[in-house]
Amino acid sequence: MDTVIVFVIFFIGLLTIVKGGDLFVDAAIWMAKKTGIPSMVIGATIVSIATTLPEFFVSTVASNEGHSDIAIGNVIGSIICNIAFVIGLCSCIKPIKIKKGLFNVKGFMMIGYLIIFYIFARNGIVTFKEGFILLALFLFFIIINILEFRVRGENTEKIKKESVHSKKDIILNIVKFILGAWFIVIGAHMLVDSGVKIARIFKIPQQVVSLTLLAVGTSLPELVTSVAAVIKDEENISVGNIIGANILNLTIVLGSSALVSDNGLFISDQTLYLDIPIALLVMTIFVFSGAIKKEIDRKSGLLFLTIYIIYLIILF
Repeated sequence: MDTVIVFVIFFIGLLTIVKGGDLFVDAAIWMAKKTGIPSMVIGATIVSIATTLPEFFVSTVASNEGHSDIAIGNVIGSIICNIAFVIGLCSCIKPIKIKKGLFNVKGFMMIGYLIIFYIFARNGIVTFKEGFILLALFLFFIIINILEFRVRGENTEKIKKESVHSKKDIILNIVKFILGAWFIVIGAHMLVDSGVKIARIFKIPQQVVSLTLLAVGTSLPELVTSVAAVIKDEENISVGNIIGANILNLTIVLGSSALVSDNGLFISDQTLYLDIPIALLVMTIFVFSGAIKKEIDRKSGLLFLTIYIIYLIILF
């Protein structure tokens, strides 16, 4: 009976996070569009920040409670899931065209940030100082997006003038924004607590639970957002969302997790020799496919899904 209750709490927490993420994303996109920000920038910043909130709260809560393996597993697992599962599934539904922009710069930045994290993690711990450096790296990403916004020369003033919104719309979206964030925080606590209990009940390492159940759960906002964007021919939002989310995971989420931990983030051998190499592999295929072929076709999508299935088999 206790086992059933734990799983019920886990799925309630999952649903709470998904609903919270949905409300937050809606409000964030509404606010961004009223300012006339281009879709690629929206995807890489506003939407990415919104869809990464589940990972942020799950990992920081876990780290603060002394569960480094859950904090790390959730982030690396989400990065792998975002590309291998989300992009893999989206490109199987419909090939993703890589449009003009700073895809190459952001893509290689994502790979570079993972390598930097690996360098920090090699000695088995990511310290407070290294966590602060990871946070600082996020500023460079923001600068790149600001430069892209300026280079594109979008007529934001025209968009602002054409935007008509009532007080009711403003209040509704502010409520969505606050309520969505609150749901995500509550859901994150429920997921971490129940995830730890599930690991104990089935005697499964906490890291495996975080790399699978938690990672897929916290990546659901990215999945929903990206699939919807691809179906609506907004590939830029989909691709920007995934790259932005992964960069945020490596900088804001891991950096904050290191800062709130009393003794730093402890890194397991599995993270160093299995999880990070798999993440680097799918990142590299993703970035080079986009840079060279200018699209993520169905063959690449099937390759991503195959890698993800093999990875899950290895874990279990």
